[in-house]
Amino acid sequence: MNRPRTPPASPGPLAPGPTGRGDAAAHDGGATDARPAAPAPPTDAPAAADAGPAARPGMDRVGLALGLGCYLLWGAFPLYFRLLEPAGAVEIVAHRAAWSLGFCLLALLLTRQMRPYARALRRPRTLATLALAGVLVAANWLIYVYGVNSGHTVDAALGYFINPLVTVLLAVAVLGERLRPLQWVATAVGGLAVVVIVVGYGELPWIALSLAVTFGLYGLVKNRVGRTVAALPGLAVETTVLFPVAVAYLLWLAQSGASTFGAAGPERVSHMVLLAVSGPLTAVPLLLFGAAARRLPLSVVGMLQYITPVLQLLVGVLVFHEPMPPERWAGFALVWAAIAILTLDGVRSRPRWARA
Repeated sequence: MNRPRTPPASPGPLAPGPTGRGDAAAHDGGATDARPAAPAPPTDAPAAADAGPAARPGMDRVGLALGLGCYLLWGAFPLYFRLLEPAGAVEIVAHRAAWSLGFCLLALLLTRQMRPYARALRRPRTLATLALAGVLVAANWLIYVYGVNSGHTVDAALGYFINPLVTVLLAVAVLGERLRPLQWVATAVGGLAVVVIVVGYGELPWIALSLAVTFGLYGLVKNRVGRTVAALPGLAVETTVLFPVAVAYLLWLAQSGASTFGAAGPERVSHMVLLAVSGPLTAVPLLLFGAAARRLPLSVVGMLQYITPVLQLLVGVLVFHEPMPPERWAGFALVWAAIAILTLDGVRSRPRWARA
């Protein structure tokens, strides 16, 4: 029987990060079964199959701490982006792309990974693939920041909850994969959740759907280079592609007098610092994820990934006081049911040794 394969779900808001769930080369590797599995480890991590059963990753306290740190940071991103107001979403994303490149280049120098970065830039096919990934992640960042700063953090959280379902659908629509019965049930329940939200809440959750689709496509594109370009060089190439556009936009803002960076005011310096640290805040969770993925079983990393949308939901409801009428709770409940079904299918389909 043919076993379906699917691109891994990327990291976080890239979140808005995520890359986030960041960068799909680390969130983000080879094809796997069509299930809500954790993103593949970075390409420089040793393959468990090659190392033998004794080398399979087990529970590691340091790895667990690194994974928690990664997803907690991504989950707290809504609080950070609110601090960047009055900067608009496009200005924030432009700063994020520009400062991320600077931080990535510094990290590449410190970790001695400049050669893979330069090699990726010299290969036209790899560069084109990563350029497309850069466009997709920038779109994901833009939608996420706009959602958070326009009072739709809950919708952003919903987008990352339904991302595994979108990944499964992409496996069918783009890769021509065949799904198992439970996977079809999960996608049907997820579709019903969207219908419930639309009918009950009176509008299409376009922010949630757009985040899930752009993040799913990002993972699909990065899957094509995940085995040849590691996470940090990959993000550096993506931000290199985005850098000229980002800087041109920021210069235009400054020339037109609309830039908030360096604008007069009592909080001018703090605002400039907050915009500048968007670079480290983009790359650091990605590096934590890569280190955690080397130390933890992928099943553990897969469960940790739901910390991010849970925290985003809590921030939206408890901190930003966004409305959660019964219809929206019903939609979320159906999404969680779909995730549970996908998780059950993933556990049942794994080899016995992987469950130990």
